[in-house]
Amino acid sequence: MTYGAKAVIPLETRFPTLRTSSFIPSNNNGLLGKSLDLVEEQRENAMVQLAYYQQKLKRGYNTHVKLRPLASGDLVLRKVLGTAKNPAWGKLGPTWEESYRITSVVGIGAYRLADLDETLYNVLGM
Repeated sequence: MTYGAKAVIPLETRFPTLRTSSFIPSNNNGLLGKSLDLVEEQRENAMVQLAYYQQKLKRGYNTHVKLRPLASGDLVLRKVLGTAKNPAWGKLGPTWEESYRITSVVGIGAYRLADLDETLYNVLGM
């Protein structure tokens, strides 16, 4: 007891309620087994709901995006990837490298880049 408070007995132990009166301990194990069988189905339903939500969210964000295909001669920024990042910069470091010029389109979303000093690089997926 803290600060002089008295112990309070929950109402359900004193007066029978529907939940306490309909509880049968022998049926409890069977019901727990059934709920364990349905866990995988509930998990799959949650994954379907999550995919549906993410698809709607993506569609909503992409409605205002105007696609512009990149062509040879365009100037682009190259994203700094994991090993190229300097750990001393932390999360406030730059996320994009210097300017590059597209020299040729290799495939869908794949380009050959050259920096402004004409050094060639291969980049897949911009």
